[in-house]
Amino acid sequence: MQRVQILGTPVDLVNLEQTLAWIEDKLTHPQPHCAQIITTNPEAVVRAQTDSALKKALQECEIITPDGVGIVWAVGQLTRQKLAGRVPGSEILPAAFERFGSRLRVYFLGAAPGVAQRAAEAAQARWGVQVCGVQDGYFKDEAAVVTAIHQAQPNLLVVGMGERQDTFIHRHKARLGATVAIGVGGMIDVLAGEVKRVPTWAQKLKIEWLVRIASDRKRWGRFPRLIQFVRLVLASKQQRNVGN
Repeated sequence: MQRVQILGTPVDLVNLEQTLAWIEDKLTHPQPHCAQIITTNPEAVVRAQTDSALKKALQECEIITPDGVGIVWAVGQLTRQKLAGRVPGSEILPAAFERFGSRLRVYFLGAAPGVAQRAAEAAQARWGVQVCGVQDGYFKDEAAVVTAIHQAQPNLLVVGMGERQDTFIHRHKARLGATVAIGVGGMIDVLAGEVKRVPTWAQKLKIEWLVRIASDRKRWGRFPRLIQFVRLVLASKQQRNVGN
């Protein structure tokens, strides 16, 4: 597995099949601590420029897949490598459920009260996964949540807590007792039927991110980060060109 750097943060040059193979390897040969998957995007890269906890989580993560099309573009701009496409959590999670089914003991953490429970029930009904725990993302006692996860001993911890998810997993890696943990953003809401994925045509055109921003006013504030990401990538490319 080859890793490159984008603005000081790592990205692994993997596709969906390679990611699933990596998960299977970890399920078969568990590590002493939780193995983390981060699906990085332009916003995360920009945040990592000033968020030391997120940057550390990215640098120490076992596998980092390219969630956003902006990451695919940046890899082409800043390295001599090329990514075939995105590997977002919205594709990894259902693909893992489909492939591993009842082999998975899944703990769902995140979303509003009741949503994670519905997502767990839907995943169990559709793919036959074992549900070993559920917790919404509106908790105050973080230590108690970590203890509950550890006691449940999931081999897949699914965390949907927005910007908090990756640093939460990284902060508690040694104590979670999970084999693999992945941050999936709003995918718990999707599984529960609370939110629908964007239309297939938008996914194929690789503008899922744009449709999400345009259709949800809560996301409008994220657009400046995307602009900043493009500026940082182009500036970094120019510096490299001058250096060469």
